[in-house]
Amino acid sequence: MTTYTTTTTAAPDARPAAAPGRRRLAVVLALAVGASLLFVLTLATGSHRVPVTEVVRILFGADGADPRWTVIVEQVRLPRALTATVVGAALAVAGVQMQTLFRNALADPFSLGVSSGASMGVAAVVVGTGGVAGSFTGDLAGLGRVGVVLAASFGAGAVLALVLLLSRWVRSAVTLLVIGVMIGSAATAVVGVMLVYARPERAQQFVMWGLGSFSATTWPDLRVMLPVIGVGLLAALLTAKRLNALLLGEDYARTMGLNVRRSRDLALLGTSLLAGAATAFCGPVAFLGLAVPHLTRVALGTSDHRVLIPASMLAGAFLALACALLSQPPGTDSVLPLNAITSLFGAPVVIAFLVRSRRGVQGVAS
Repeated sequence: MTTYTTTTTAAPDARPAAAPGRRRLAVVLALAVGASLLFVLTLATGSHRVPVTEVVRILFGADGADPRWTVIVEQVRLPRALTATVVGAALAVAGVQMQTLFRNALADPFSLGVSSGASMGVAAVVVGTGGVAGSFTGDLAGLGRVGVVLAASFGAGAVLALVLLLSRWVRSAVTLLVIGVMIGSAATAVVGVMLVYARPERAQQFVMWGLGSFSATTWPDLRVMLPVIGVGLLAALLTAKRLNALLLGEDYARTMGLNVRRSRDLALLGTSLLAGAATAFCGPVAFLGLAVPHLTRVALGTSDHRVLIPASMLAGAFLALACALLSQPPGTDSVLPLNAITSLFGAPVVIAFLVRSRRGVQGVAS
């Protein structure tokens, strides 16, 4: 079973003792600044370019020099940028929780079938409601959207609970990962069967939703999504010490007085909420939940969840905004599938980064 270590390298003398703290602070500040810059850039670029200075003016409540710029920024691009920010943070934190929960470096909402479980919940709502016209997200707004989020979270939680149950008897990380892939395949098969009975236009919308996108959410959607993901992120921050204890092994955590079962249930509930809500609004998004925790550990040089969770939020938001930017080439109306961007541009970067980093290699392989 893959394990992580929270051991930090002992300082050879007194001077470097404060270095890790300065390094982590610098990483967090760099991520915050980078995410802020990408957020503004995402608002400025697209089929119609808006000057960055005008974007900043509009964000602070002033009217743009061209009235069209205000409409473009406030009604079209701001919901997309906010969605990328919170969904990137949610998937990153869900990945951190799952990798700690399973003590498996390959665990994430996508590889263990949690996203497929969420898709199954969404498909059940799509087939059951059978609405017509409008975008896939638009005609499910309001109470219907809440139903989609609950169904996605329930589907994600059911798959995660099943994999977690099986992990009690399966000691091999590779075997557990294969089991997760099999469960995800079974959930995908169930979705395929349900879509046979869906109306053709709804089935087509579901397929497009499955490619992943940050662009389909609206302000009514955000009024549902932001509180749900906010609760999940807050719960993750509050359970950071419990996750640190679980990182050392369940037996050791019990000797520290930790209620292991309650801690696992809380982490399970939080992960289901984050992965379910993110998938319900943006489709099953690959790469972020797996890669961001590793990149953040490498950058910080620690697995301490008190630092890792907030830093992963920023790193997830940064990478999600970068993917949102790449998915909409400037000056064109075309929109590339989000999952194609995350895989084509993200995977080589992560591989190169981890191979060049000694600690990254140790973090994955140990």
